[in-house]
Amino acid sequence: MIELDNQAQFKINLEELEKIAKKITDKNFELILVDNATIEQINKEYRNIKKPTDVLSFPIDAICEEMPIGSIIISVDFLERGVEYGHSKEDELKLLLIHGLLHLIGYDHENDNGEMREKEKELIKFFDLPESLIIRNEK
Repeated sequence: MIELDNQAQFKINLEELEKIAKKITDKNFELILVDNATIEQINKEYRNIKKPTDVLSFPIDAICEEMPIGSIIISVDFLERGVEYGHSKEDELKLLLIHGLLHLIGYDHENDNGEMREKEKELIKFFDLPESLIIRNEK
């Protein structure tokens, strides 16, 4: 389900990430872990924003069932934020995976009426994770 490209060599538990992914979708997708310099370059190229970000999602319209639904790119440098909020880098990775995957399946917190936030809260509670950035920003 997850096609992993771990360019940052960050140690992950793929089995735990797969559990999260399977709860959200049965489709394949690519997960790319990079550093801030790489994600900044991608952010500039595709969004014309010249700064690093934590997660980028690139959905694609699959023309057959076997094709991945898109790519999620996560900067491992942003995982330190989890430690700042009192949880692990691994939990922050899970939160960013949920966020990115919701974008891949069509949610958009910038244009919806809170549907993505609600779905994210539901998943965070289900997996007993700490509050995500999107929820932390609501306070």
